[in-house]
Amino acid sequence: MSDVFSYLFDSASWSGPGGLSEQLVQQLLLSVTALVAALAVGLPIALWLGHLGRFGFLAINVSNIGRAVPTFALLALLARFSWPGSGEFGPYGRAGLATLVALLFFALPPIITQAYVGMREVPADIREAARGMGMSGPQQFWRVELPLALPLVLSGARLALVQVWATATIAALVGGPGLGNVIRLGFANVDRRSEGIAGALLVAAVALVLELLAASAQRAADPVPRDPGRRGGRDLSPIASTVAPAAATDS
Repeated sequence: MSDVFSYLFDSASWSGPGGLSEQLVQQLLLSVTALVAALAVGLPIALWLGHLGRFGFLAINVSNIGRAVPTFALLALLARFSWPGSGEFGPYGRAGLATLVALLFFALPPIITQAYVGMREVPADIREAARGMGMSGPQQFWRVELPLALPLVLSGARLALVQVWATATIAALVGGPGLGNVIRLGFANVDRRSEGIAGALLVAAVALVLELLAASAQRAADPVPRDPGRRGGRDLSPIASTVAPAAATDS
């Protein structure tokens, strides 16, 4: 372990082509891009179906298929095909497009599931109160349902972010960028085993930081004050005071 920490705290390990800094930035770019693409694809579908209250079984089960498909197997197949293939893709490196597509499919299940469940868990009496105050469907969606569902929506994005970050190391197995190269080369060479362990520790440390940041964002986005005396429960009484002014303004 002394060799591991010596490698991590050596400035030479972080500089130059192929250094830890470059690999870290490349993996962050892959992870964030895949997450944003998954949010753009999955959120509108899940939120709208949750608002309608239809096709939930289909949406959740289709997204669960993505959990059953091994991401590395999907990546290997995509890299073999003529499209997306294994060619260079801008700053994402070799097999960059194939890696992004594989990570996108990996990120969709938690995003779709949590967003749909969050919309359906908005209490029916709150929906009725919004309709009774004269809110249209879009107004009810944007002003009542989405704010209440936002913590669960963000929990899906949070889960997807950490999972995608950790899984993005497989890009190295098809010649792509990222910290997976440090891990792969380290364990392939006995003399560089400490570098592989250092790369794995760095991936774990960044995953922890991303989890803490995402948890803070999720907590800050919750519009409902928490009652310390109720474990995990929501006090929905403030919702009426939130909905009423909005309805009065619209009228």
